[in-house]
Amino acid sequence: MKRLVVLGGGESGVGTAILGVQKGFEVFVSDFGKIKETYKDVLKKLELKWEEGGHTEAEVLNADLVMKSPGIPDKAPIVKALKAKGTPVISEIEFAAGFTDAMIIGVTGSNGKTTVTTLIDYILRQANVNSIAAGNIGESFAGLVAGGKHDHYVLEISSFQLDGTVDFAPHIAVITNITPDHLDRYEYRFENYIASKFRITMNQTEEDYLIYDADDTVITSWLKEHPTRARLLPFSIEKEIEQGAYLKEENIIINLGNNTFKMKTANLTIKGAHNTKNAMAAATVARLLNIRKATIRESLEGFQGVEHRLERFLKINNVNYINDSKATNVNATFYALDSMTSPTVWIAGGVDKGNDYRDLYPLVNEKVKAIVCLGVDNKKLLEHFSSMVDVIIETQSITEAVKIAYKLANKGDNVLLSPACASFDLFENYEDRGRQFKEAVRNL
Repeated sequence: MKRLVVLGGGESGVGTAILGVQKGFEVFVSDFGKIKETYKDVLKKLELKWEEGGHTEAEVLNADLVMKSPGIPDKAPIVKALKAKGTPVISEIEFAAGFTDAMIIGVTGSNGKTTVTTLIDYILRQANVNSIAAGNIGESFAGLVAGGKHDHYVLEISSFQLDGTVDFAPHIAVITNITPDHLDRYEYRFENYIASKFRITMNQTEEDYLIYDADDTVITSWLKEHPTRARLLPFSIEKEIEQGAYLKEENIIINLGNNTFKMKTANLTIKGAHNTKNAMAAATVARLLNIRKATIRESLEGFQGVEHRLERFLKINNVNYINDSKATNVNATFYALDSMTSPTVWIAGGVDKGNDYRDLYPLVNEKVKAIVCLGVDNKKLLEHFSSMVDVIIETQSITEAVKIAYKLANKGDNVLLSPACASFDLFENYEDRGRQFKEAVRNL
């Protein structure tokens, strides 16, 4: 019996444990931190060995195969020890994909991947396709594969999950865009991060498809130097595309073979240039799967967007409160600020991942009236923006930040939480940060 060791007892770890037991592995789960009670209950039901609060080397190094949760860096001592021993260390995506014949659609990118993943899944469900969104969002992919109930998996895949892939090959891959992010995990080398994203297409064949942003020079330059075997379907809002999607006279046009799909951008419920691109990517996938044009149009007209992504959830005294907690990097915040049409009180900060804030200068100058810093260390924000806005204030809690923003905002203004940073200094994750923000606003 092969021994599978699962590092990390969260959603992906416990899902892998379920699938591992089902497939006849001897499974051991080891978490350096604490495992949530709900997950402990599952592990107890599975009657397998598990530990928390540290890794017992003898138990872990005895593995034939290791599934490492995406949050654990490669430089963790236990991972280094496993690699030195030559033990395969893979991601949940790699492990689970080996046990399903369902069609896999994989979506990666620095920004927009949750929106695109959710939107593809939404269109497929509207067309009565047996689909589910998983991976970096929702339930664990491995746990769902163990359930065996789905014909299509739409997977949001982070670079950390791709790092642990070996044979993984989605039938359709989407790369939304690539901008510097998580550089702290990639030795502060952008090219390492780019290479990680492109692992999504590394095992694709001529039977598969890669959909990508043709306006993104990082993507197009990389493809020139590192060709993929997959069939390429670019999308663009800047130029006409022969096979793929483009924008013409405020219409999205998608050409596949001799077939053309057309839709007015005015009818999209999700607004902004980046969302036009997200819609193009999702609609291209739907057309590849022969979803009816009317169903795609109706879906794009009915899709309400994703929680924590430019979510306009409340208006108080004619001030819009917008939750963009999912903006964990500069590029995401760039989109958010770019879409603001009235003076904005910007709540920002958290764990800086090697951010370069210079791209935001013109937008901050034009759109931002005040900045409320929300992080344990706000030094970089203060250095970059103190001279640009009249008011910049440091806070240590979401309640305090919201109260100050409330005082600074006038009628017609926006209060925007778009941190440009990770959340781990004061929150569990970006969802926790977004929910606490909404709660604090409702309590004003």
